[in-house]
Amino acid sequence: MISRLRGTLVTRGADRVEIETSGGVVYEVEVPLTVLQRIPSTGSPVELRTLQVVTDSSVALYGFIEAHERALFQRLLTASGVGAKLALAMMSAYDAERLARALVEKDTAALRQVSGVGKKKAEKIALELADRVGDLAIVTPRGDGGARPSAAQEAVQALIALGFTFTEADEAVRGVLEGGDHSGAADELIRKALANR
Repeated sequence: MISRLRGTLVTRGADRVEIETSGGVVYEVEVPLTVLQRIPSTGSPVELRTLQVVTDSSVALYGFIEAHERALFQRLLTASGVGAKLALAMMSAYDAERLARALVEKDTAALRQVSGVGKKKAEKIALELADRVGDLAIVTPRGDGGARPSAAQEAVQALIALGFTFTEADEAVRGVLEGGDHSGAADELIRKALANR
């Protein structure tokens, strides 16, 4: 399986790119719009995390910049009725973090904004994936001093247990993380989130 590609961006399309490796092999990689918007211009070096999807009629590579994006794509594929094309459309409509939050919150209105997802399919997808993507709905800021994702997740779960909705808890913890004045420990994130309320 090809899990990562590094090379030079040769072409950019509406939903795919071509990357030439140092060995001269050019790979076509399908990417969601949210990833395509962050890929550098043609001729620039690029590295994508990839997932190879094999079906009866095709073999395709799907590319992502961040590991959590690829992980969400893989989990989307586990839902019944969700193939690679629909998963790609869902990830083109929303960034990975927002899509994961929509699934956790069972926000079927947001899911129905994706082409090919009606009311029943949105409900089914949300029901199947809500418990599987919670860890991907919380992505901590990068840089030094950032909390471990597990500490942020623990803080969000604790706030939910205290009566916050997922969105309220997520926003409260995110506010503390972005403020930067914290040690990154879950108990401190919880205290500061409650104090800021």
